[in-house]
This record gives sequence, C-alpha cells and structure tokens, in this order.
Amino acid sequence: MTGKRKAAGRKAVVERKTKETQIKCSLELDGAGESQVGTGVGFLDHMLELLAFNAAWNLRLEAKGDLQVDEHHTVEDCAIALGQALRKAIGETPVRRYGFFILPMDEALATAAVDLGGRPFCKAELGLKRKEIGKMPSELLEDFLIAFANSAGAAVNLKAEGRNDHHKAEACFKALGRALEMACEKDAKRTGTSTKGRVKLK
Repeated sequence: MTGKRKAAGRKAVVERKTKETQIKCSLELDGAGESQVGTGVGFLDHMLELLAFNAAWNLRLEAKGDLQVDEHHTVEDCAIALGQALRKAIGETPVRRYGFFILPMDEALATAAVDLGGRPFCKAELGLKRKEIGKMPSELLEDFLIAFANSAGAAVNLKAEGRNDHHKAEACFKALGRALEMACEKDAKRTGTSTKGRVKLK
C-alpha cells in the first residue's frame, strides 16, 4: 500500500448466479487491503488476496462452481464479478483513470498498466511455462485477466519475465493491484476522465 488514507464510501456488491457458478463479491475501493476469498481454487485465492492487498481494497469474494468439471467457469466468472464490482464502486466519481507500476519479485519482473476509460482490452504476456501452478491450469490466469478487463471496461497491459512461474504470476497480480490503486484514486482536478467528456462506466 502507498500509506495514503482515502475517504470511505466507494463500495459495491455484485451477485452472479448461473448454472455453473454462484458468486458474491463485495468490494470497497477505499480500504486497507483486507480480503476474505474462497473460490475453491487455491491459487486463484492467493492471486486475489495479493491483488486486493496491493490495490488497498477490502475484498470479500465467495464462489461455488462446477469444479467437478474443471476450474474454468469459476475462474472466469469470479473475474467477471470483480470487474463489475469495480465499475459499480467507481460509479460517477472522477478518478485518475490511468495507473502503472513496475514490480520486482526475486528474479521476476512485472510491468502493469491500466486505463479505466471504458475501452476494454487485455494484453497479457506472462511468459508462463508450467502447465499448472498449484492445481490451477496456468492458462486460466490469462483468461481471468481478459474477463476482468472486459467486465471492468478497462485496458489492461501486463508483461512478466523471470525464471519461476509462481514468482511471475505473483509479480503480475501485485503490479496490477498497485496500478489499479493509482487508477482508482479520486481526481478532483478533472470533472471527467477524457477530453470527450465524462466516460460513464455503466
């Protein structure tokens, strides 16, 4: 965390229910980096806890998914719910919109840049080589990031290099959290997020 104290108030709760998953996500942007996460996918829980801590969000996310099939539906739907919660919590508050961070973790290095301007896009060059990290398929990390970017209306650019896949994944989610903290900061200097006028995140 940056150590800055933020005014309370920007909160959201999203519940998502499908035949494949049931998810409840509670998000407070002006938090202290506290999280309670239970998705049934251990490595995803770890990544979400890192994301919340480094974004200085308070996050509660509980998910029940069809893990007897595989982890994909749970991972993707958690990302969708989190992205929706982010948009809802920001609402009409003018924010800095852009955030970026470079973060080292041992031999790994991650670069994250985000734009909350309502134009979804995701480019994730994670450089992962292992088929799984923990018991989670490595490919699902990119699927999570794509779903999150789309539902949040965010452009997300992530790149990692290093030897250890666990370190690269951790560095990416930590860097993304720090970039999101910056992007979500209230911006009293501007009445909108673009020269086009205020971009509404519906």
